[in-house]
Amino acid sequence: MTQPSTTPEADAVADSAGNWVDTRAPQAWRPYLRLSRFDRPIGTWLLLLPCWWAILLASLYTDSFTRFDVWLLIASAIGAALMRGAGCTWNDITDRHIDGSVARTRSRPIPSGQVSVKGALAWMIAQALVSFAILLTFPPIAILVGLASLVPVAIYPFAKRFTWWPQVFLGLAFNWGALLLWTAHAGALHWPAVVLYVAGIAWTLFYDTIYAHQDAEDDALIGVKSTARLFGDRTPAWLRGFLVATVIGVLFATLGAVAQQSFLVLVVAIGGPWAMGWHLAWQLARFDASNDAVLLRLFRSNRDAGLLPLPFFAVALLL
Repeated sequence: MTQPSTTPEADAVADSAGNWVDTRAPQAWRPYLRLSRFDRPIGTWLLLLPCWWAILLASLYTDSFTRFDVWLLIASAIGAALMRGAGCTWNDITDRHIDGSVARTRSRPIPSGQVSVKGALAWMIAQALVSFAILLTFPPIAILVGLASLVPVAIYPFAKRFTWWPQVFLGLAFNWGALLLWTAHAGALHWPAVVLYVAGIAWTLFYDTIYAHQDAEDDALIGVKSTARLFGDRTPAWLRGFLVATVIGVLFATLGAVAQQSFLVLVVAIGGPWAMGWHLAWQLARFDASNDAVLLRLFRSNRDAGLLPLPFFAVALLL
């Protein structure tokens, strides 16, 4: 009987080789960590950043920041990693046949045979249960908001089968933290949180359309829909629209959060959406639908774009 190789390259995912999972994680854990995308943390960042925006803006709205908010920052980071892992595992379960037909994804743990569907389901449930335990530390109304997030998470993997706009469903799921963490801090859902949520969806449309262009040819062959396929050569114009919607949305959410604060706080806080907007404009100027390496680099750079508002919000909170 041929023994499986224990070299990092033997079982690595094609588009994510050479990371800490491949080189440092125990061999038996690697397929499960890859299912959760712990080998590519950008998705966790994109899920987490709207949570951190919401905590700081809600603190500006209520003019208070307590020890519980420190816990919210930590809990949202842990929860983002776990829920992104559970969501990606669910996505791979539902997409296992599609992933096997796409060059970039056929080496993922389920289509490559490294993890069974039952094993993946057990792993998904384990991550979700730990996330739920963290959610139970939040106020009751926030717990209800958190549980409601399961609806878009469950629907998203199927969206590309029935709509050209699956990125909208990804945005609904990935930015739910803006609603959840605002509610966890403020004890209620106020309009700036809803505006921030909509802005996050526009941001998701921006970065995931860029990402989806990597798979546009394979998606066309197997009949999977995406905004990248829908927009085609018109993608730059659409990205510009999503950029404007993102910046205006974050700006209005910020203005709503600091409406009762001083003029200095206002000036500092609105620097956040301004800085993010410049970063998105930088991405747009370098967009090249035919260059997968550029597309992946631009997509990953959205971590930095999303981090940019945070120091402005934090300084405004200190004033």
